[in-house]
Amino acid sequence: MADLSDGFIALPGGYGTLEEFFEIVTWAQLGLHRKPCGLLNVRGYFDPLLRLVDQAVGEGFVRTEHRLLIIDDQDPEALMDRMLTYTAPETPQILHPDEI
Repeated sequence: MADLSDGFIALPGGYGTLEEFFEIVTWAQLGLHRKPCGLLNVRGYFDPLLRLVDQAVGEGFVRTEHRLLIIDDQDPEALMDRMLTYTAPETPQILHPDEI
């Protein structure tokens, strides 16, 4: 399914949603794809999560360029527009698809 997708959007949800979203973001981090990964941040649902990611960047656990892998917006149309114009940050490919 990931191969057939042009991008990925997570809506508010629970553990499964978070796990699937961060798996696909991790794949982008590893260089397995260069597709946009978006969060539809309905009523600020993902604000605490985004603060945690920003904290991880601030403390050196996540690279700044990897923070750019996550696109978020509260407005569905604005999120889609940002995803359609997305350019993946330059990150080295750590793994090749045949290695997973």
